[in-house]
Amino acid sequence: MRFGNMQITTKRIEMNSFQKNIIIDIIKTCLRNKFQNYKPESNVMPFHYRLLGKDRMALYSFIQSLNTTFGTSIFEPVAEALASLRFPFARRQFVVGDTISEQAQIEIQHIINELTTGEKNPDKVEEIERIRRVATSGRENRIKTVKVDLCVKSDDGSVHLFDLKTVKPNISNFKDFKRTLLEWIAIYLLRYPDAKIHSYVAIPYNPYEPKPYERWTLKGMLDLDNELKVGGEFWDFLGGEGSYKELLDCFEKVGIELRPEIDKYFSQFK
Repeated sequence: MRFGNMQITTKRIEMNSFQKNIIIDIIKTCLRNKFQNYKPESNVMPFHYRLLGKDRMALYSFIQSLNTTFGTSIFEPVAEALASLRFPFARRQFVVGDTISEQAQIEIQHIINELTTGEKNPDKVEEIERIRRVATSGRENRIKTVKVDLCVKSDDGSVHLFDLKTVKPNISNFKDFKRTLLEWIAIYLLRYPDAKIHSYVAIPYNPYEPKPYERWTLKGMLDLDNELKVGGEFWDFLGGEGSYKELLDCFEKVGIELRPEIDKYFSQFK
């Protein structure tokens, strides 16, 4: 399996029942915690209530609230658990560091300027090497402690840093996404200048299926082959080929098992 310029083996250990149950328990725990702490919107919507019912409106509000926490409460721990089956190191909310060289900051700004004006096309491999050359040069600037959503390390020592985003990220933020990915590289290379390191934007699923993800919206700022992973591409990278399908099965099992609890919870709003 090829991801950008990297060749990743498709060999994986199939998830056994115990491992699947770990992931299923993560999903269950998140939903149950949400039910315990969730308070529906207090806004009165008399027309909506009469047309759709209070229980359906409460469910709609719950889904919107859940969407805002899906990344940290479900996707991150699930990604960590899945990657742990295949990689020797996997950790969410990984601390990259709190210092960056001044020369690296200047070089990152040059890269951003070149991409913004269209002077150059995104080339993550080249950009990493440009940052590497200056990562330990100049004054070291202290910054706010930087954490990444997920860090995994390969058997060959390669480091992969992931920034999990919503499925339809705001196009106006792409420049910020790019800067974040490059700064992670610079911060890490300050401490480990010879590291094999990669950073990505990860989007958990493709909302346009069965059509391809509209990657053109990211073109021009991100190197689509080397710093973007969407849906199955992301999950199969972490767990090996076929992991995405297995994960969907886990979510389905939780939905079936918890359906009586969900129905009982929302029946109180009728």
